[in-house]
Amino acid sequence: MVQQKSSRQIAENRKAYHDYYIEERMEAGLELKGTEVKSLRQGRVNLSDSYAAVRDGELWLVGMHISPYEQGNRFNHDPLRDRRLLMHKREILRLFGLVRQQGLTLVPTKLYFKFGKVKLELGLARGKKSFDKRDSEAKKQADRAIERRLKDRGRDDRD
Repeated sequence: MVQQKSSRQIAENRKAYHDYYIEERMEAGLELKGTEVKSLRQGRVNLSDSYAAVRDGELWLVGMHISPYEQGNRFNHDPLRDRRLLMHKREILRLFGLVRQQGLTLVPTKLYFKFGKVKLELGLARGKKSFDKRDSEAKKQADRAIERRLKDRGRDDRD
């Protein structure tokens, strides 16, 4: 019996792509409580101001907001609590070295379910300067204009 790849995206951090150059991506598991998973299934999460940090040899996700589960009553947890990320020790030490020496940042880019487990895609990122952001925006607008022209040109040829 062949298992098919089963993944469903919960959230994406578009702000990360605007503020950083993502140099490398990796997958990590999350240590969550029960009502947090139920809230994630409803898609009630915000990744925009979050980042990952290494503390005492463990990888922690800081600043991710998971809204309280509506039917959770007293079993709900703090929406902004730090959550432990699950990776191999060797990978964590490698990331720690890159962050310390090269001045990189660990930012979450995607949150998704994979075979029933919650996974986080972490990006090893280098910050953009304000002029880099303007250049990226100008390039994006130019690409949109070219696509629009090509699309309109295709319509004109059919008439």
